[in-house]
Amino acid sequence: MNDHYELYCLADPTFYDTLDSDRSEHPDFPLAGREVPGGWAHQATDTWMHYAPLDARTPRQGWKIHVSACLDDAERAMELVWDYCVPRGIAFKFLRSRPVVTMLNSKAAPRGSSGKLVTIYPVDEAQLELTLKELHELLHGVHGPYILSDLRYGEGPLFVRYGGFASRHCLDAKGEAVLAIEDADGRLVPDVRGPSFSVPSWVTLPEFLEPHLAARNAVTTGGLPYEVESVMHFSNGGGVYLGRERRGGRPVVLKEARPHAGLDAAGRDAVARLGHERDMLERLSGLDCVPELIDYFVLGEHHFLVQEFVDGNPLQRQLVQRYPLTRAGCDAGTLAEYTAWVMETLPKVRRAVEALHERGVVFGDLHPNNILITAEGRLVMIDYEVATLAEDRGRAALGHPAFNAPPGRQGVEIDDYALACLCFGLFAPQLTVTQSLDRAKVFQLAELVTETFPVPPEVVQEAVRTIVGDDPVTARPLPRLAPDDWPALRDAMCRAILASATPGRDDRLFPGDVAQFRPGGGLNLAYGAAGVLYALDAAGTEVRPEHVEWLRRRAASPAPGTGVGFYDGLHGVAYVLDRLGHRQDALDAVEVAMREKWEGLEPGLFGGLAGVGLNLLHLAGTTGEQTLADLALRAVGVCADRLGGVEDVPETSGGGNPRAGLMYGSSGPALLFLHAYERTGDAGLLDLAAVALRQDLRRCVTVQDDSLQVTQGWRTLPYLDEGSAGIGLVLARYLAHRDDDGFRTALRGCMRAARSRYYVQPGLFTGRAGMIAALAAVPEPAPGDPARTGASSAGSGAATDLAEQIRGLGWHALSYGDGLAFPGDQLLRLSMDFATGTAGVLFAMSSALGDRRVLLPFVEPPGGAGALSTALPAHGSAERLSPREPSKEV
Repeated sequence: MNDHYELYCLADPTFYDTLDSDRSEHPDFPLAGREVPGGWAHQATDTWMHYAPLDARTPRQGWKIHVSACLDDAERAMELVWDYCVPRGIAFKFLRSRPVVTMLNSKAAPRGSSGKLVTIYPVDEAQLELTLKELHELLHGVHGPYILSDLRYGEGPLFVRYGGFASRHCLDAKGEAVLAIEDADGRLVPDVRGPSFSVPSWVTLPEFLEPHLAARNAVTTGGLPYEVESVMHFSNGGGVYLGRERRGGRPVVLKEARPHAGLDAAGRDAVARLGHERDMLERLSGLDCVPELIDYFVLGEHHFLVQEFVDGNPLQRQLVQRYPLTRAGCDAGTLAEYTAWVMETLPKVRRAVEALHERGVVFGDLHPNNILITAEGRLVMIDYEVATLAEDRGRAALGHPAFNAPPGRQGVEIDDYALACLCFGLFAPQLTVTQSLDRAKVFQLAELVTETFPVPPEVVQEAVRTIVGDDPVTARPLPRLAPDDWPALRDAMCRAILASATPGRDDRLFPGDVAQFRPGGGLNLAYGAAGVLYALDAAGTEVRPEHVEWLRRRAASPAPGTGVGFYDGLHGVAYVLDRLGHRQDALDAVEVAMREKWEGLEPGLFGGLAGVGLNLLHLAGTTGEQTLADLALRAVGVCADRLGGVEDVPETSGGGNPRAGLMYGSSGPALLFLHAYERTGDAGLLDLAAVALRQDLRRCVTVQDDSLQVTQGWRTLPYLDEGSAGIGLVLARYLAHRDDDGFRTALRGCMRAARSRYYVQPGLFTGRAGMIAALAAVPEPAPGDPARTGASSAGSGAATDLAEQIRGLGWHALSYGDGLAFPGDQLLRLSMDFATGTAGVLFAMSSALGDRRVLLPFVEPPGGAGALSTALPAHGSAERLSPREPSKEV
């Protein structure tokens, strides 16, 4: 799980929120309330408390000191640092509360940065050396986790790393904005913060730190009786490695535990849990469903458990490979075959759990990733670090949120609950997590499962009884999710959205994804107020004047660090303000955005040049202002200069490579080139659009159901943001201008990806709502009929597909505020925003069912409702905007 989501679940059981929202429940450390020293500046964020002297000469980058401390030592360490730094005028920051320390040191936290309690910013190497030497004495006896990105100073809690002090950004190799530092030539380059210590090539390690680097490098695995061959998994608590005995060659698994790291809810670190797992494996020795314990040792303070290597696939991987509803064209025979496999697998898991119970052990963390099945059919359960003794009637301090029993369950009841969730989880992957938002959801899931799969109803009802238990749970009525109930559905979603509004807050108006807590995130189109108001307006429903005023006021004075892009910043806000009738406010927001170094943005649509250029084209058309047209064509030119050729992009998306798709890939610039062509008539722009589209199609593969999807190497993506559905929207617009057999074939494959019967999330950018929006925009063309590519109304087949997808929203539908709402990304909390939540679902359904046709900005067919009435003059030549190499067929 993304650690940020776990952190933002602490404050509120319904929505993602910051701990700032209720400090009475999650109080700061007492030090955070200490009076700010005279002549010092102070800034608080949701995680850090920053302090710096006003007359400081703190550089923008250099060697920084990190103090690590476990919870018991945290307050003492922070107070010692305060008392040391303030008299000496040294800037510093510290984590503001115990829950923040726990989450940023939890098992799910980022490995590289975990462990940092305090950061200190010396002005030069002399102050660095003195501060380390003196704090080393003052902090004697303080213990904390090793900070993997840093070099440890001595044996205490002090670590150092060269990096940025000020927040500066540049584009990385993937074309995305990242934190930056200056190299020897004064150029901004990525400030790499990985899980291992390294020094930039132009920086020399201070001489006094060399012995500490030598001590770090002295610890090796060379003397062990095991040879590590590969990494199987990393977490903040340690690694899991595939190895082999040096004598005999038997394959083994080595599990590593870092002291004071990987905290659970009870405050136990990874070492405590690994020792506990060793004890559990000894108790369960001899069971076929439990891996054999081989060894346990300590190396360089890290603990290692060695166990039998089980050559099997996790049940989760088998689920992904077998689950039939993610494939278009799934038939009754396929559903029956899958159901038979589930009904064969569930009893095997139950027998394994019962075998543990007979030894007096509660597994405590049962979920598909902890179950291995070998080719021979052996079922083995792994990961016993949170197992408990049945007689203790205890509860695990860690657990998968989709399988975690409610507080009233204890002992073997915890495993029974997880087994019931597994029954649902194999038919409705990930959706058992929504039970934490509404326990009554299980009744609707039971209906959906038995309607969809030929599973014996008594199996599902038994799972329901186990999940509900003795708790009084009443199913809440939800509106029927069907096209002919559109007015009721629209009104229900609007009621939920409006009921969630918090106009008294400055940081957000509507609750949404955790990204809204970045600077300006509560304002923008993707996650903030602009997107929600845009969706309400598109649905033809109420947009309250006080909510529009909230947006106008904050757009007039955006928070420092607010993005300038279309979906992440001021250009998107301007687009919505213009749509809502506040054109001058929109132009003012654009003026603020264009003061930034916008030409250095990455090329994409979400927060980059493509989105900026498209909005400038739009406003140039609605206002007739030539200055905006000139700026738009500058954005076109920069995108053209950076485009390159088809083979200049790798064949996989993401990871260390640039991402593909509408929001982050080459399809965004392609859309910009198409709009510029429509307004200038420059045919060279069509050529550029073709190259950009081929770059994205180069990163697509045809999967089992003949759909075309973006590949990341280990998975494929059909979604609107960085999947094939978004690419399909731009292909359709291109084909309205120039026929191309390869593109027509690719479009059919992209749109087939929007016809699966199941998506893990409901949202617009990475879920089912995006498929609805894509189907509404691009009905499937008849074979060999290019004229239908840009058709504006769906045929009977497309209408059937849309109806099926709308009914499919029932898998995620929940009740809120006498209305209808949907969970956001990760499914842990409800969301009302445009990209991940209820507003996006409302917008997608408006695209399909509304009285007036609405489509995502800039993807409407040429000449459609969004077409501009004012043609823009051509600037530059076709030669300057032509691709650098001849276009190639897909």
